[in-house]
Amino acid sequence: MTISDSDPFAKFKAAQRLAWATFAPVEIATTIPAAKLVKFAQVVPGQKVLDAACGTGVVALTAAGRGAKVCGLDLTPALLERAHQNAAVAGLKVDFVEGDVEALPYPDASFDVVLSQFGHMFAPRPAVAVKEMLRVLKAGGRLAFSTWPPEHFTGRLFACIARYSPPPRTEPPAPPPLWGDPNVIRERLGAQVADLTFARDVLSTPALSLSHFRTAQEKTIGPLTKLIESLQNDQGKLAQLRAEFDAMAAETFEGNAVHLPFLMTRATKV
Repeated sequence: MTISDSDPFAKFKAAQRLAWATFAPVEIATTIPAAKLVKFAQVVPGQKVLDAACGTGVVALTAAGRGAKVCGLDLTPALLERAHQNAAVAGLKVDFVEGDVEALPYPDASFDVVLSQFGHMFAPRPAVAVKEMLRVLKAGGRLAFSTWPPEHFTGRLFACIARYSPPPRTEPPAPPPLWGDPNVIRERLGAQVADLTFARDVLSTPALSLSHFRTAQEKTIGPLTKLIESLQNDQGKLAQLRAEFDAMAAETFEGNAVHLPFLMTRATKV
């Protein structure tokens, strides 16, 4: 897939494609929340389902396991390669393609359900992503997604990453954690949907210590990995970032796990 040169966020998306290539190991933590999202979305056999920003395919394959006809789309080839491997191991069929949530390669009204788990929230223009996801969704179809609330650890982490990163030279992308605020979601979806419903749950990821958790995050969370690399020549600032990370994570660390609250949203296209 080639990102259009006319896209004002082409360089940003190209960087994101590379940065998220290390995310695959995180699927061990996101697999159980994937089942919760698919259940929350009320996916049933025979439905046509799109998993937008599908990563390694945990949501797409969960939906396929329920008998849905599933397509999965992601910007990062390395994650799609892992998704194909996961499908082969599971013995499930999903049509995985490389693509951009802001320019979905599907005709209007192609799907009964459009899903996204911690994915579409990284599209730089929420209005464009919403327009595309609703465009490919049939009238009466369901849009459902999981996101990180800004007040909890993961949302705060991305705000922290933004503070430590150099200011963008061009228009900044929308902050991903805003997708975890129900008031923002209501505004972004507006009158295009009905029956807007929210539910909260918790993702728990094993960790032997705060440093164990932070080390794993630094190796797999694309924007954090990129930031850590950029601070190698500023050890003072790097130490400050890590101390702030540990302080936030300590609030959620208990019983050899970090417990990360997330928000699920479901709505019906009018």
